[in-house]
Amino acid sequence: MKFGVVVFPGSNCEHDCYHVLKNVLSKDVSYVWHKSTSIDRSIDCLILPGGFSYGDYLRTGAIARFSPVMAEVERVAKSGRYVIGICNGFQILCEAGLLPGVLMMNASLRFICRNVHIRVENPDTPFTSACRKGEVLRIPIAHKDGNYFADQDTLKALEDRGQILFRYCSPDGTPSPEANPNGSVDNIAGVMNEDGNVMGMMPHPERVCEEVLGGTDGLKIFTSIIESLS
Repeated sequence: MKFGVVVFPGSNCEHDCYHVLKNVLSKDVSYVWHKSTSIDRSIDCLILPGGFSYGDYLRTGAIARFSPVMAEVERVAKSGRYVIGICNGFQILCEAGLLPGVLMMNASLRFICRNVHIRVENPDTPFTSACRKGEVLRIPIAHKDGNYFADQDTLKALEDRGQILFRYCSPDGTPSPEANPNGSVDNIAGVMNEDGNVMGMMPHPERVCEEVLGGTDGLKIFTSIIESLS
């Protein structure tokens, strides 16, 4: 099994993702530069990491969406292989139309960097299979444009098809306005596509994969993918 981590100008979490996969989970992983026009067909899962691709000019993810590598990312997704976007990666996947919805500026209009709690809504996916339904994970966020929005028809479809994977919640698992750090509609913190092979989430699981960093809840996302590929 092999992973690829896409690197855009302005990415700043690619090394974290690489470290978790290579040094914590002992998996084969390589970087994929944004100008690449061909992605190794042996790569089973692509990760679009967090950061500020192209300085977040125009709109988060709006320029990265047109990087040469995105044609390959779309091809990987359409082939049924896994693609995950974390924070800025989530924004890019939405801009590219590979995930529904958009990410807007936080309701507070401020950059937020802190730990939050998210509740697992659907454990029957390649990205959450190591979790229990309703399980609460403690994972950090670091963004200014994490306010997820979709229209009511899209939200209903996401709910009906089990595409909502995570919701912001209190430590006891209750979604509430107080537990919502950015104003996301329905407290949504992560979604997947209809085919179930592309996922995006605003919290950073790669930052909580070792006890020395304050916890290992993020490992459950990566181990879910690994188990699904095994």
